[in-house]
Amino acid sequence: MKDFPKLRAFMCIGSGTIKSSTFAVLDNVQKTQVRGRALTLVANHGQVTILTVQPMRGYKRAFQKVCSALEDMASGASGAEVVMQGLFADLPAYNAKPDVKLGKQEPSVEVAVDIIRTYLEVARKNEAGIVADIDTEFLHDYRVSLRRVRSVLSLFKGVFSPEQTSALKREFSGLMASTGRVRDLDVYLLEKDIYFNLIPPNLHQGIEAMFAQFEKERNRELAVLTRHLRSSAYGRQMKQLQALFADTKRLESGPNAERKAYDYARALIWKRYRKLCKLARRITPKTPDEAVHELRIDCKKLRYLMEFFAPLFDKSDFKTLIKPLKKMQDNLGLFNDYSVQQEALLNFVSTQSDARNRTSAPLAMAVGGLISVLDQRQKAERDRVIANFGHFDSPEIQNLFRTLFRHKED
Repeated sequence: MKDFPKLRAFMCIGSGTIKSSTFAVLDNVQKTQVRGRALTLVANHGQVTILTVQPMRGYKRAFQKVCSALEDMASGASGAEVVMQGLFADLPAYNAKPDVKLGKQEPSVEVAVDIIRTYLEVARKNEAGIVADIDTEFLHDYRVSLRRVRSVLSLFKGVFSPEQTSALKREFSGLMASTGRVRDLDVYLLEKDIYFNLIPPNLHQGIEAMFAQFEKERNRELAVLTRHLRSSAYGRQMKQLQALFADTKRLESGPNAERKAYDYARALIWKRYRKLCKLARRITPKTPDEAVHELRIDCKKLRYLMEFFAPLFDKSDFKTLIKPLKKMQDNLGLFNDYSVQQEALLNFVSTQSDARNRTSAPLAMAVGGLISVLDQRQKAERDRVIANFGHFDSPEIQNLFRTLFRHKED
C-alpha cells in the first residue's frame, strides 16, 4: 500500500465484531450488472463499512458508474488511518515525525521550543512500548526523538544562553546514554540472518555462540533500562523538562532568540551546506575513516535543519534538495555501520579470550570472516559516497541552495 507506515508488532488496541453481506446492482429489468460485498466493522466507539465491487461481463460502464458513486460517497477518504479513526476515534494518533507548524516571522526561540516540546512528547509515547518490549521500533523512535531535541540545542546557535544550552545538552546526552547498548544489541540481533548469509555454513557455529551471548546481554541491559524508565527519578526529570519547554518563560534567551525564523533558517542552512560541501569535496578512496564519519555527522545536521524548517519553504524545492542528500546520507550510514560492526566484533572476541589470550577456533574464524566481508563492503560504500556526492553537488542543486538560502552579502 502506498505511503503505508513501517509496520511494528501487532498490538491489541480494541475489539469489535465483523459483519459480512453481499449486494447486487440491478438494471430496470432486474438483471445483475455489478456484484459487491460489504464488510462492516463495529467497535465500541463507531463503525466502518468497507465495500468491494466486481464487474459483470458486458457491464463495464455500469461498473464504472458504481465505482464513481462510491468514491463520491467516501469523499476521497480511504486507507488504514480512516478505518482506525472511524473505529477508535478516541485513540491518540502516533506519528514519529509530526508536523510542527512554523511562521516566517516567528521568533527563533519559539521555533526551538515548539520542536523540542513536540519531540519530547514523541519520546514519552514510546516509553511504555520499550518497557513492555513489544517491538524494537519503540526504542528506536525514542532515541531518534531525543536526538532531534539534542540537535536543536546544538544547531540553533545563540537561541538559548550558553550556560543553559550546555546544561540541557548534558542532560539529554545522559538520557540517550542509558539506551545506547540496548539499541546496539537490537541492531545486531535484527541483522542476525544477514550475518549468517555473509559467511559459509561451516563457520556458522562460531556465530551462533556470538548471538547467544548478544541475546543474554540484551536481556540484562533491557532490564537495567526498564528499571531506569520506571524510576520516579526518571519520571520527575521528564516532567520537569516538559514543563520547562511548555513555553519560553523559564528559558534563558540568547542573542538570536528573537531573530525571525525565516532569515535565521536561511543563515543556518546555508552555513551548514557550505561546510558539508567543503568537506565532501576532499573525500577520496584514501581519505581516513574519521573524515568520512565527520561528513556523515555534517549530513545529518544539514538534514535535521532542513526538516525542522521545511514548513517555511516550498515543498517541491525541498524535495529536490533532500532526495540526493538522503541518498548520500544512507551511504554514509552504511559506511559507519560497517566500521562500528567491525570494531564491535573485535571487542567481542577480546572479551571471549581466556587467561592465555586464546579464543575458540570456530569463533575466531567466524569473526575473522565477517570482518573481512564487512571491510570490503565498507570500501564499496565509500566509493558510493563519492559518486552520490557528485549528484548532490550538481549545478542544479547548487543553484537551488543559493536561490533559497544565500544572502546577498554572502
